[in-house]
Amino acid sequence: MTQIPSKAQILEWVAEHPEANSKRDIAKAFGIKGAARIELKRLLKELEAEGQLERRRRHYLDAEKLPPVTVLELLAPDGSGDLFARPLEASGEGPTPRILFVPRRSDPALGRGDRFLGRLIPVLGEDHQYEARLIRRITASPNRITGIFRKDSEGGRILPVDKGQDREWRIRPDATLGAENGELVQAEQAGPRARMGLPYARIIERLGDPSAPRAVSLIAIHQHGIPDHFPDKALAEAEAAQPATMKGRDDLRALPLVTIDPSDARDHDDAVAAVVEEDGGASIWVAIADVAHYVRTGSALDREAWGRGNSTYFPDRVVPMLPEALSADLCSLHEGVDRPVIAVEMRLDAQGNKTGHRFHRAMMNSRASLAYEQAQAAADGTPDDQTAPLMDAVIRPLWHVYGLLKGARERRQPLDLDLPERRIELTPEGRVKAVAFRERLEAHKLIEEFMVLANVAAAEELSKRQRPLLFRVHEEPSLDKMDALREVAQASGFTLAKGQVLHTSQLNRLLAQAEGTDFDELINISTLRSMTQAYYHPENYGHFGLSLKSYAHFTSPIRRYADLIVHRALISGHGWGKDGLSHDEVERLPETAIHISETERRSMAAERDTTDRYLAAFLSERVGTEMTGRISGVQKFGAFIKLDETGADGLLPIRAIGQEYFHYDPDARTLVGSDTGLEIGIGQRVTVRLAEALPLTGGLVLDLLELEGRTLPRGPGAKTRGRGPRAMAVKSRLAEVKRATKRRRKKT
Repeated sequence: MTQIPSKAQILEWVAEHPEANSKRDIAKAFGIKGAARIELKRLLKELEAEGQLERRRRHYLDAEKLPPVTVLELLAPDGSGDLFARPLEASGEGPTPRILFVPRRSDPALGRGDRFLGRLIPVLGEDHQYEARLIRRITASPNRITGIFRKDSEGGRILPVDKGQDREWRIRPDATLGAENGELVQAEQAGPRARMGLPYARIIERLGDPSAPRAVSLIAIHQHGIPDHFPDKALAEAEAAQPATMKGRDDLRALPLVTIDPSDARDHDDAVAAVVEEDGGASIWVAIADVAHYVRTGSALDREAWGRGNSTYFPDRVVPMLPEALSADLCSLHEGVDRPVIAVEMRLDAQGNKTGHRFHRAMMNSRASLAYEQAQAAADGTPDDQTAPLMDAVIRPLWHVYGLLKGARERRQPLDLDLPERRIELTPEGRVKAVAFRERLEAHKLIEEFMVLANVAAAEELSKRQRPLLFRVHEEPSLDKMDALREVAQASGFTLAKGQVLHTSQLNRLLAQAEGTDFDELINISTLRSMTQAYYHPENYGHFGLSLKSYAHFTSPIRRYADLIVHRALISGHGWGKDGLSHDEVERLPETAIHISETERRSMAAERDTTDRYLAAFLSERVGTEMTGRISGVQKFGAFIKLDETGADGLLPIRAIGQEYFHYDPDARTLVGSDTGLEIGIGQRVTVRLAEALPLTGGLVLDLLELEGRTLPRGPGAKTRGRGPRAMAVKSRLAEVKRATKRRRKKT
């Protein structure tokens, strides 16, 4: 039974530790856990009521004193799922006090950024200084705008940099925050939207020169709300971390483990090795950095990692999930250095089927840090000075096993998308130097197959042990999306068979038909767009795209919080230590799954927007140039064109198509000329002229010159547009198509 300290012992400890005297600190100091914390809290309240902790009360409140009723803004949930708020007008010169928001059942639901009038209750013995109770909600989360400030005599205006926003915002003279003309700023809506005229906003942050190097990714970081500064406490924890020891670990330092990464990689979180057996089978080793050893549940590092959810990658920078002291040092599997890992040994038969696996908490020492190109050259017979000594122990066994895995993959038939990855090359000044295709090597595919197998093993291991975890889920595409893909395939001259149950093999047959044709990239992109988005969930719904029944993310805990959850689950399941998955974390798994799925989408959107802006900047000097491409999408306002050379997506507005009216047919996904009957649809080849390139928004606007190698026919002109016999026939045909589609849908 836990021994509760006396009041005298508590007072003595608090006096000796004036900088670490929260309830959590006291409980840790006296070894108080579980239900015994309730008794500790009662003692602390009695000491407060008796006035014996008055000195401590002053420590918490005097320098950070807030009025009992104040306006607060709700923050995002922290790693523990708790909601905190920040005061909009904090007093004093000390750090902003932590305020825990405690909602009641009768309170309306509040979200991040919502503002409310709250009653503050000072608390003692906690890691926060106040608890807040809702009095009334004031406003919902204000609209945030990132844009360029244009100064004028009445204050100024903000020109949004988001492609989805074309409305300017007014800034009053007292709401400019001293911003200079042309400066990149972030602002929020000030007051309700006006029924007429421009809405008002106030600048809340100045972001600097929009044309400066690295400003492109900075725009995306602020536009999407990606945290890019670590709290001092998290940085301090990372800096104070010490290298792990061998205690409680298996010794894998004799294994020929190597890392294979991009040539410019700064962190290495996975290492691989293979041992070929006499019977034709093999053993595969995948060792992953033991991040859980350094990032403990509930720590400042853990809360920050949970909030970020994942690392975000831009052409000019990385916004990491963990501070550099961990991600690029203690958790990075550098060559020739002992590093703690969680490793899995997987056994394959001669056909490449996994017949068993075993997990280890261990210590490894990497034989080499290889680049993909370096490993590939060695496998192709041209090793360099670093890889030549590794040929027998490392390179040949790895490629032998990869051959086995390719056979198993062919039988499994995962979705075989082949999407060229474009690499934006920057000058030292941050300007776009070139847009190139990233070469896809066997070495890339080898590492992918090893990681997929390790992720499968992690999901199977935890399921077998009946341990909670987060699965990586990818569900089947909807029937509507499959119908849309089928129409694109038919328009491109291919077929996608219908069936009662959809299998990835059917999609792979479509991709094989398109391979090597002009429609190759279009079919791959259209197939990708037809897929549902993968997400994290505590329940296992399988992974359609990989054609796997059970899948979890285990191999990248430096850059994905989901993997850290899986590592902690493995630690708990094997009884490897006290740094496993806690009971509180298990209870919060549904919330964590939703949160990190959202942060993943946030990062993807920010990365995509940044790429669009860099491409627009690269093409801005080529306005007026003719380019070729293919129609990748059609909407009532125009068509989207994927340009051949750069892969950039541009908008062909409906006003820039010919000299007649075009009607949108949503069922056929085409634009139909009202006078000529010309149909414009997905998959058609076009020649366009670049009319506008807008680096700040990433927008490209195009004019249509040729469709399928032919110049556009001219309609009879504006006076008769849409009113002639031909136009009436087209409208009648569109109406009949819609009626027939409705009848077909009713029958099915």
